[in-house]
Amino acid sequence: MQTILFHPVVVLASRLVLGSVFVVAGVEKIAQPHVFAKAIDNYQMLPSSLVQTMALILPWIEVVSGILLVFGVRLRANSAIVAGMLVVFLIAIGSAMARDLDIDCGCYSQGGGEKIGWKKVAEDVGLLILAVQIFVAASRNDILPFSLEATQQDEVHTPPEGHIPV
Repeated sequence: MQTILFHPVVVLASRLVLGSVFVVAGVEKIAQPHVFAKAIDNYQMLPSSLVQTMALILPWIEVVSGILLVFGVRLRANSAIVAGMLVVFLIAIGSAMARDLDIDCGCYSQGGGEKIGWKKVAEDVGLLILAVQIFVAASRNDILPFSLEATQQDEVHTPPEGHIPV
């Protein structure tokens, strides 16, 4: 029996929310990589030599994974990538909170962003739940409704016009 959590429309809504969040966050970081690099450096977790590299690469991973989630492409892989990023974000936020750092999260708006804290932890846990939900739904079904793969499968199984199946 299919639960409401894995209903195709609910999974679609989760994909749209999660994918959109990652696309918006990534695009803002791509637009201002130097500001994002400073936000990463504020966490004091990476050597200086890796900060710039992360500031250039991570936003593109966010944008591409977000777009692919929205369009329903390789849902297991992309939801796993997003879940992995969220786990890393939660570790970084938790570490910064444990060290009493008073910093912006670096999540969305660059400059004047949200401070790290329990609200940000709750937000990221909520997004992680959506990523896990999508991963489980995609694992249960090879192809989910409302995905690009489903559209392509429909095209393969649709007989040409005027063709009468025998």
